[in-house]
Amino acid sequence: MGHRRAFVRSAVAGSLLMPGLLSELLAADAADPLAPRPPHFPAKAKAVIFLFMSGGVSHVDSFDPKPRLAADHGKQVTFDHPETRNRPGYEKLFLKRPDWAFRPRGRSGTEVSDLFPHVGGVIDDVALIRSMHTSHSNHYNATLGMHTGSFATARPSIGAWTSYGLGTVNRNLPSFLVLAPQMPYAGTQVWAADFLPGAHQGTRVVPGAEPVANLRPRVPTDRQRLELDALAAFNEAHRSARADDPQLAARVRSFETAFGMQSNMPEALDLSRETDATLDLYGLRRGQTDGFGWQCLVARRLVERGVRFVELIHTGSSGNWDSHGNMADHGRLAAQVDRPMAGLIRDLKQVGLFDDVLVVWTTEFGRTPFNNTPQNAGREHHSWAFSSWLAGAGVKRGVVHGATDEHGIRAAERPVHVHDFHATILHLMGIDHERLTYRHAGRDFRLTDVSGTVVRDVLA
Repeated sequence: MGHRRAFVRSAVAGSLLMPGLLSELLAADAADPLAPRPPHFPAKAKAVIFLFMSGGVSHVDSFDPKPRLAADHGKQVTFDHPETRNRPGYEKLFLKRPDWAFRPRGRSGTEVSDLFPHVGGVIDDVALIRSMHTSHSNHYNATLGMHTGSFATARPSIGAWTSYGLGTVNRNLPSFLVLAPQMPYAGTQVWAADFLPGAHQGTRVVPGAEPVANLRPRVPTDRQRLELDALAAFNEAHRSARADDPQLAARVRSFETAFGMQSNMPEALDLSRETDATLDLYGLRRGQTDGFGWQCLVARRLVERGVRFVELIHTGSSGNWDSHGNMADHGRLAAQVDRPMAGLIRDLKQVGLFDDVLVVWTTEFGRTPFNNTPQNAGREHHSWAFSSWLAGAGVKRGVVHGATDEHGIRAAERPVHVHDFHATILHLMGIDHERLTYRHAGRDFRLTDVSGTVVRDVLA
């Protein structure tokens, strides 16, 4: 028995231990769940790179200029709202000025703060949404909502829905990859498949010396191929003597996916052949294997190789964007992502992928334009208004959609809820969000629940 266990372990070279691949064992049917599927209508985007800033980026300090907020600093404001009513610390609230100056950027003249000067340099390629709002002000719930459309219960991630709707064009790499140095709020539910076939769950890659655990083969490739063929024969004999078992079929497929990853993933993660000029775009040193610049460049390489959905989660090396105590944290965090994000846009353009890849930048909610004292150095959670942006395939360039009120407190013009945001992303991938459904527990579920409208003003 010990020899048999060792044989099975070497056959997949330990790769079944990789995050996300075990989910293939739970695929819902015996048909290939990752086979490419046609979109509902011609797609503008072939892949998504989803940049998620965990913790809540302040819109009034980044992409939403509010001169009136600066002028009215220290003035008291009052609200009659369920989120503030009877909430400790919200009895008296005072407006707090932005901590960074805003300047017109690019030919479009879109104002971006000094927090993001590099992104400001590519703002002519961006469709900026200043009227985002969401349905919860807790990190867990808002993060869950931004990824799954559900703010209270587990549901499939947007990456899993995209994989389910379109399949993959490269079976040697997962269709949905998540580059995350630390676990985000809501944990693995951020990339879970939940009730969708398990093959659509995201596979986590952790920046560092060994981004994917147990990836290196333990035996030579030719011997491993022989072992896999023998294992397949045993499995087929086992399956032919039994009734159709989709979980067994999924397990057999997972061996082949793991084998393909051993040859494809190391090459995709190897930046040694990238030029010095390309590394410089992302602010990378040669040989560097971590940092948000590494995440961004690897994302470009993954979509080049047919990965459908890549999410990059930024939490910072010593904390995330949840700047309750001091907005100076925003300055440190922005310095980690600003140049890489602008570099990603420039790089996608120079390699000819900008018209095929949709870049999404967002956070779970904004931060309050007020606090309980005007001298408070930080800002609190704010679900009523925040900013997000889109760039690349099918997106208008250099435009601004929507607006908040004069103090940046509420989305006032052409508001965009998270469901609308999701509907727009799916639309650019050629998916009608109302038709992308899955039957579960007696009803048809979808990413946008029972609402969502495509934001057509940002479409090219």
